[in-house]
Formats: sequence, structure tokens, C-alpha cells
Amino acid sequence: MTNKDLFEALRMFEKEKDIPMEYMLQQIKKAIEIACKNYYGGNENVIFKAVPEKNSFDVKLVKTVVEEVEDPNFEITVEEAEKINKRKIYRVGDEAEIPLDPKKLGRIAVSAARNVIRQGIRAGEKGQTLIEFQSKLGEIVTAQIERIDPKSGIATIKIGKSEAMLPKNEQVGCDNLKEGDLIKVYIADVKDNERGPHAIISRSHPGFVRRMFEQQVPEIFDGIVEIKSVSREAGSRTKMAVLSNNPDVDAIGACIGTRGARVNAIVEELGGEKIDIIEYSEEPEKYISAALSPATVCKVEIIDAESKSCKATVPDGQLSLAIGNKGQNARLAARLTGWRIDIRPESGFYGEDEEEEQTQPAESTESEEAAEE
Repeated sequence: MTNKDLFEALRMFEKEKDIPMEYMLQQIKKAIEIACKNYYGGNENVIFKAVPEKNSFDVKLVKTVVEEVEDPNFEITVEEAEKINKRKIYRVGDEAEIPLDPKKLGRIAVSAARNVIRQGIRAGEKGQTLIEFQSKLGEIVTAQIERIDPKSGIATIKIGKSEAMLPKNEQVGCDNLKEGDLIKVYIADVKDNERGPHAIISRSHPGFVRRMFEQQVPEIFDGIVEIKSVSREAGSRTKMAVLSNNPDVDAIGACIGTRGARVNAIVEELGGEKIDIIEYSEEPEKYISAALSPATVCKVEIIDAESKSCKATVPDGQLSLAIGNKGQNARLAARLTGWRIDIRPESGFYGEDEEEEQTQPAESTESEEAAEE
């Protein structure tokens, strides 16, 4: 391979793998140093110069000029040094640069050099993958499904030039994924372990809904409307609390859009998942009342502000609505507000089919709150 061929290969590698040529040249230099160390009895004092613009590089091994050579791997006589570089006069103690042909470093040394370059390529690819994922952390990206495991339902998707896994529990229940489909996913986290960097991706994370609204609602993107909290049971229902920083802008109306255009686009992406948008308030009583919608709340009593526990009273006929199917409405309200909510009927009398369900006050868990953040 000529120097030109080498640099052309490095340019192609940079284009296809996104690994900079400068990084690969550093790996080649490191490989040559190791090869010299193996071939020249430990001497790794190498000068490596590369000029990509001219498709040129040269390698020189540095030896000390001495009167009498004791170790030819590290030393050279004045006469030998001056034969190599006829333009320079050497004195004992000087350093002489001996031109090297990397092809003549021996089979073992070359093999070691190749291993270093391969490791450098793997490390470079790992680093680029990590950078690519980290640059998208907390964002929604459009990815293509490459394959789906028929047993586990895990989808392998392509994000840029990297792959990621979308587990079944991170998919929305109504998702009907097929190979070749383009889907939107949320980059929830990025991990780097012994198996390499990988992205934790999700379509069920509360952050997915948050980012969808930021994309669909200009007022949120511009900071006029603020999303204060999101709680979600993916595929079924989401509650979102919003606040307007401009008295002339209706936060809920901005999120819904004209004739529901904005929220409907998100509902369609989520496969029909219901979305309740409520107004955030600094007053816990007002906030909790809104969070329990669509039920009407008569009053909210704060039991313990420090532990964030309260009692919400609703009309008798609204008790089931406030609790929701299998307690869903109450759970989502609790996660949304961060309050433990004990829901009571106005008369104080529970229906037979509601009493058992009502004995379990709605509350949020640490893991769910952490996921929301």
C-alpha cells in the first residue's frame, strides 16, 4: 500500500465511521511505537510525522550517538549517524534520527501493531457512538426498525449510524411495529459499560409526551407556556400540568390547539392514548382539585403539608370518576402533584363496590417520580 492509498483509506474510514483521521494517525503512531519497542529491544523513541494534505508520512527511530556502541537498539556511532545524515555533524551525546520502513519491523512487531490499530478503531467507534447518543439525550429522534425478535418483541432500531434496542415494556401497548418502519423514540438515558455504549430508548416514558408537546406547541418551545409535570400510563392515559407565563396566553388552549389539532396529532402518534391537560397552581388545594379532573372536587383538606398528604372530597356520584378505572385517575393525579390523596365521598358513605378500592389512598412512588424527571 502506498502512502496515497493509506490516506485515501483513512479518508474513507473517516467518512463512513465518523472517526477523525487525526485520531487514526495517533493510533498508527502508537502501533509503530509498540512495534519498534518489540523489534528494537525496548526502544520506543519514535518520531512520526504525517501530512495528510501531501499524502506523506515518515517514521524515524531516535538513537544516542556514542563513541562505542554497547546496545545497537539505542545507540549509534558518530560515523554511522553521519552516513545516514550527511548534512549534519554529530558529537557524542547527540540524538540521531534513523529513518525506518515500518514494513521491515518483523512479523511479530507488525502483528502487534495491527492489534493496536484494531483496538483503536473499536475505541473510536465506541467513542463516536457515545457522543452520538449523548448529543440526543432527552430528545425525540426518528429511527428505523431493522428487526423485531418474534419471541420477546424487542425491536432493534437504527439511530443515525448506531443501533439501539426498544424493549417490549418501553413500547406503547397499541404499537404495531414492523421491520422497515420509521418511528419516533425518546432517548431516556445513555449507559457505557463493558459491552460498550448504548442508549436507553422508550416510547412509554413521560418525557416522550413532554417532548412531543414541545415540538407541536410553539408557545412551549418559546417558554411562554411551561410544562410543570407529566404523569403517564403509556397506551392508556396521560395527565399533564401546564402554566402560562403570559396572562394573555391560555396554557391549556395553546396545548389543545385550534379544534384540537395540536393535541390530536400527539394522541394519534400515541395510538389513541387519552391526554388530560390541567392548569398548574402553586396552591396545593387548587392543583389537586384540577389533577382529579374530569371529576368535580368539593374541597381539598391538607392533612400534613410536610409529608404531602391530603383529603379530597367529591360528590357521591363522582366518586368512581375521581378514582377512575382500577384507580387510574387517582394514581395519575397523585404522581402528577406529588401528593398522597385520600378521596372521600361528600356523604361519607362508600358504595359496596367502591369501598374496598377507596381504602387504598392514591400515592406516587419514588421510581415513578424519578422516571418522570
